[in-house]
Amino acid sequence: MKIAVIGADGQLGTDICKALDKTDHSLARLTIAHIDVADMDSVSRVLEESTPQLVINTAAFHHVEKCEEETARAFAVNALGPRNLAKVCNRIDAALMHISTDYVFDGKKKAPYIETDAPMPLNVYANTKLSGEYFVRATANKYYILRVSGIYGKSPCLGKGGVNFVELMLKLSRERDEVRVVDDEILTPTSTVEIGNQIVKMIDCNAQYGLYHATAEGECSWYEFAGEIFNITKPNIKFNKAAPGEFAVKVNRPSYSVLENKFLKDQGINIIRHWKEGLREYLTGKNE
Repeated sequence: MKIAVIGADGQLGTDICKALDKTDHSLARLTIAHIDVADMDSVSRVLEESTPQLVINTAAFHHVEKCEEETARAFAVNALGPRNLAKVCNRIDAALMHISTDYVFDGKKKAPYIETDAPMPLNVYANTKLSGEYFVRATANKYYILRVSGIYGKSPCLGKGGVNFVELMLKLSRERDEVRVVDDEILTPTSTVEIGNQIVKMIDCNAQYGLYHATAEGECSWYEFAGEIFNITKPNIKFNKAAPGEFAVKVNRPSYSVLENKFLKDQGINIIRHWKEGLREYLTGKNE
């Protein structure tokens, strides 16, 4: 199959490409230098020339604070971008796989969200990502939507200054005597390597089209996540919970955004492991 990955040089796109490189699929790596998803002319020209059978879209404006300030840009990239891709994919008879986020939920359920739970976004980023989902569902003839959570990978996150949470904790542990982390937001950290492998599994198994949750098993707070990072790397620091309100919150976020991979499990194709396993492999280099 001929597959195009948009955002191929990003944190997630890089590991999706690495996973696909191990298969017999033909791969087109598309970066912002090649395609602008918010520009319909750009999308049409690039995809109609390359004629992929599957388009994987990892492109997004995902700096949560900046989305509040640049709402038009956030909507153009996160909502209209997927709409443009869906329209062109229909014209070339390609399937679209679009990456979305756990932030579409408000966290009030306090139990893992499944694909049929009603979204309730709390901020501009989440609203625009949900709009992108709806545009894909309403427009694309053949689509997958994958919601992910707390992703981290070896390749820099281009939209967030190049440092993921794991690398930030490692950096702080080298520079400070004490690290303090919040304990009031629950998620499921997920390695981009695991997501890339899951996508290959879906492609090779001809997974049903539709909406999927694709995250690691288990759940933790950011404090617990950091604690496991330090448990593995064993830095010589003091590690404590941040006091309530110690770090100013500029944008509302869900306090609980754990996703259950129900649709993957229903089809018997869920292969993403517990978040601690993915983290250990990331830190020890065994997944490279």
